[in-house]
Amino acid sequence: MSEARMPSAVPLKLRLPATSANLGSGFDAVAVALDFYLEVEAEAAAEFSIAATGRNADRCGRLEDNLVLETYKDLLRKNDRPIVPLRIQMKNGIPLAMGCGSSAAGRLAAIALAVHFGRLGWGSQRILEEAYLLEGHPDNVAACWLGGFVAAACEGRAVKVAQVAPPTDWRVIVVLPAEQLPTSKARAVLPASYPLSDVVSNLQAVSMLGLAFAQGRGDLLKAAMSDRIHQPYRAPICPQLPLLLPLVGKHGILGAALSGAGPAVLVIVADEGSLEQASGAIRAAVGQLEELEQLVCRFELGGTTGLIEAMLP
Repeated sequence: MSEARMPSAVPLKLRLPATSANLGSGFDAVAVALDFYLEVEAEAAAEFSIAATGRNADRCGRLEDNLVLETYKDLLRKNDRPIVPLRIQMKNGIPLAMGCGSSAAGRLAAIALAVHFGRLGWGSQRILEEAYLLEGHPDNVAACWLGGFVAAACEGRAVKVAQVAPPTDWRVIVVLPAEQLPTSKARAVLPASYPLSDVVSNLQAVSMLGLAFAQGRGDLLKAAMSDRIHQPYRAPICPQLPLLLPLVGKHGILGAALSGAGPAVLVIVADEGSLEQASGAIRAAVGQLEELEQLVCRFELGGTTGLIEAMLP
């Protein structure tokens, strides 16, 4: 379907948080939202344009091979809607291909744009389910859309989500290496089957994980975030992980895990006052590797914000 004009619609503003999935034991099942964002402001225009700032601005601002634009156009085509060209202002704070949920945020942004400018009339649950179908797993999209700590599961195309607010005292340090890691490469190193003992160990750990977040039990995070399903296999391509895991239980560090598929590592710190000590311990531990960025943040409780009401029926 060719590009076409539609009756003017009000601009749409969105702010979509970064996310960190798995948290060790919760492979493809749990995630948290973090307070750095993809921000998008779009309005109908005569032709497509993107003015991008922030992280990876060159990739975010291109008109070809752009996840947001391609998803937006595909959804309008599939739903027999004219493709409305957009003038987009984009400020990206989520590093790409680092395990921080950039693809989940991009796909949700594209769906929200299609719902708004294509007048699809989808509600929040339909948007979440469409994002799951595109992403292939529900954890990141649920945390990005809803905020907080989420456990997500699927029944067919339906996404079921349980959500809690993480403790407000806890802080996060996301340790970012220089090199990106495509999710496809990180998944390719995983085995096709696992020993029963490894599966049981992960079930025990993830059973505690949600309760640890809900009850503020930082003393449980070391055990609750322990993993035998994906991190041991990804450690060779995420070499900072084995250097940081021994820090858990020291320097105010409550837990550590790959952020999503990596290569970033999520470090959970007890409180604001422990950040300096924890950061110093991280620097010392990874000293033999290349310089890594430490992104200090908090958990995002509100999920995606903006003119959401404009696209709900």
